[in-house]
Amino acid sequence: MEESGRLLLKAAEIEGMARERRVHFLNPNAVRLRRSLGDRVGLTKLGVHLVEIEPGRVSTEFHIHYDEEECVYVLAGRGMLELGDETFELGAGDFLGLPAGKKAYAIRNDGKDLLVFLLFGQRLPHDVAEYPRLSKRLFRHRGTWSLADLADLSDPRDSRRGA
Repeated sequence: MEESGRLLLKAAEIEGMARERRVHFLNPNAVRLRRSLGDRVGLTKLGVHLVEIEPGRVSTEFHIHYDEEECVYVLAGRGMLELGDETFELGAGDFLGLPAGKKAYAIRNDGKDLLVFLLFGQRLPHDVAEYPRLSKRLFRHRGTWSLADLADLSDPRDSRRGA
């Protein structure tokens, strides 16, 4: 069957998929090895990724999404979840739900084995994400990305107050 017409991935095929190495553009220690299951079956509005985090690495730069929701289901390994200003242990069977705008997060693998999880996330045409430890905000709209320092942002309505 043609690749675009496939809706079912069998376990052996998933295991045989190449792992894509992704390094976060703001954090060189945030390295994911991922297999995009959703892309393989044609999902366009929902990202579904099988993610592996090597020992000593983190999943992403500590961040929050203001429009998109994400969730994580841990399959194997152990790690530490930084969620807002709290830290929690994560292990197989744990589930993390991240409603838009609630709390910033990152997951680090401080163990000796791979940390493996399913990552699900919306793919809206727009999103705003913030990296609070770096004082940066990312704006994404229909494929265009813009990164700004929080100190450089202002409310455009402030300039109209005197008019």
